[in-house]
Amino acid sequence: MDSYELRIQYELSRWKQKVMSDSNIFQTSAKKVQLKLQSLLPEQIQDLLTKTVKNMTVLFMGGSTVFNGSGEEYEALTLRERDLILDKKLNEYKKISAVEGAGTGAGGILLGLADFPLLLGIKIRFLVEAAKIYGYSPKDELERQFMLYIFQLAFSSDSHRKKVFQVIEKWEDKVDENPQVNWEQLQLEYRDHIDLAKLLQLVPIIGAPVGAYVNYQLLEQLGETAKNAYRLRYMKKKDDLI
Repeated sequence: MDSYELRIQYELSRWKQKVMSDSNIFQTSAKKVQLKLQSLLPEQIQDLLTKTVKNMTVLFMGGSTVFNGSGEEYEALTLRERDLILDKKLNEYKKISAVEGAGTGAGGILLGLADFPLLLGIKIRFLVEAAKIYGYSPKDELERQFMLYIFQLAFSSDSHRKKVFQVIEKWEDKVDENPQVNWEQLQLEYRDHIDLAKLLQLVPIIGAPVGAYVNYQLLEQLGETAKNAYRLRYMKKKDDLI
């Protein structure tokens, strides 16, 4: 094991500690405010958010045209090389999401609502890129399941996040026994994870800067989760070969 992989082992242990820890008091308080604001949203809007996640998930698991892309292949690369490529791709997607968030945030509630499916599509496309970078095919249904677990790990409540991490951590140990993603729970967790700042994107005037900033941070959050999830699999497979 080279020095880079030793460093990654340490980073993974710190990441696991972070994932398995509970939210702090500030995060918990902000969550309560967020849920209160969400409860004030019209039922039609809440239904729209839920249906958006459901429809995207169905298209994704069905192998839709989301897989059309550059077609780049990443073979015989070291973990360091894969991480560097991912960092470059992530920066591209963060910029795309920020521009999209600013554009929809500038239009008030109607365009702000349009941000949800658009941002969700950007996140899915990024996950497809991440899978390919680390040597996994998004055309494989099992790999698409894994990507949805990454998605949930990035955007879920404390209790659900811990359960999802256990699935991801043991993914290579029992590939044939890994549970199917619970779509209903994924929809609810993601909708409920929309934070206070994201709801502020619906407010005219401040919506544009808020949308740009929040979208950028949400992609950063997804990128960190995807990188470490695939690093975990890489290190696990390497240990099994030794």
